Amino acid sequence: MELTEAKKSGAVVLGVNGRVDATNAGVLEQRVLGLIDAGEKRLVIDCAELQYISSAGLRVLLVAAKRLSTGGQLALAALNHQIRDVFDIAGFSSIFQIYPTQADAVAALQ
Repeated sequence: MELTEAKKSGAVVLGVNGRVDATNAGVLEQRVLGLIDAGEKRLVIDCAELQYISSAGLRVLLVAAKRLSTGGQLALAALNHQIRDVFDIAGFSSIFQIYPTQADAVAALQ
């Protein structure tokens, strides 16, 4: 898994490339919670290059959403069909704001 970070229109865009599973979900969690703890209130997780996400990765997103539920926003962008299916089956599609593109997600958080 590789992570990229950029600030766009007041939101932090965290790009996730590769696989998120039990072996590396902790790295993602530290990065996401570090951003939130540093005061970031608008976070976009760009999943355009995400190939796989396990239940450990889904848990990280839930923890982040819970932390941002009071005074912040979390959006997911560019989920491919396989990742979208995982979110649909897990019931997460109704929990998260999901947008077709990174630009759409950033615009929605303004």
